[in-house]
Amino acid sequence: MIALHLDDLAQVGKPVRRSKSMVLKALKVSLGRVNLKDITREKLIEYGRKRAAQGAGPATLAIDFAFIRTVLTHAAAVHGIEISVESVQMARAALKHLDLVGKSNERDRRPTQDELDRLIGFAESNPQQFLPLGRIIRFAVATAMRQAEICRIEWSDVDMKKRSVTIRDRKDPRRKDGNHQVVPLLNSTGYDAWQIILEQRIVTRGLGRVFPYHSKSVGAAFHRSCNKIDLDDLCFHDLRHEGTSRLFEAGFSIQQVAMVTGHKDWRMLRRYTNLKPEDLHKMQKAAQPSMEQFLATL
Repeated sequence: MIALHLDDLAQVGKPVRRSKSMVLKALKVSLGRVNLKDITREKLIEYGRKRAAQGAGPATLAIDFAFIRTVLTHAAAVHGIEISVESVQMARAALKHLDLVGKSNERDRRPTQDELDRLIGFAESNPQQFLPLGRIIRFAVATAMRQAEICRIEWSDVDMKKRSVTIRDRKDPRRKDGNHQVVPLLNSTGYDAWQIILEQRIVTRGLGRVFPYHSKSVGAAFHRSCNKIDLDDLCFHDLRHEGTSRLFEAGFSIQQVAMVTGHKDWRMLRRYTNLKPEDLHKMQKAAQPSMEQFLATL
């Protein structure tokens, strides 16, 4: 049924993404030889327990069961195969009660400025570092872009006059293909995105990609550098969180921050604010005119 599901999607021009394909391949190995009549609540609970014992977290198992349900529903609806998804729902409910299925824990890890300085300093002074990791880290905080997005940008996507960049097929839970977004290159987070673009233009001569490196290579280099300076709990995606938080601290509204980060649901941005009470005083002070400006209005 998994193969049938994949073939049907391919025939209508909707091939699955790499992440979904990998999950389905894993499901095919684990459950592919199980007869339809044996896909019971008990069998699926057994599968969930086994996956959890192997290290799969609640969010990963939730994805597994979502795809199992998708495949079974597709088989029943499109091909008339007699099978019920009730066993999937019951198994998922049981595993949820056991805390084996659920949402992922939201990270709120923010690097301090000292940690960023140390990390960038190490990256830029490391003679074994072949890619400009320090510049990529600064750009990640400046733009709040994802690792893969940074490595995908072509020079043809950069508008040198408007100081903006088009992020193509930006991640979206509802629609990714064709989800292009124009993002301004700002200097509001402590790092100047536009200046970094100019630096890369000299390095790459404006040809090909702005950062012509594989996303996995960037991630591996970041991980190694963090380990070298004992930042074991920091991941690259935390830089997106940091950049988003700094935009709020700079006084941008949720609507304005969403134009940079690409969030369609503004509620998702609330957790990124991380504002302290004293930050509101700073923002109010920054918004208030100076005495000279006030007198000039009289």
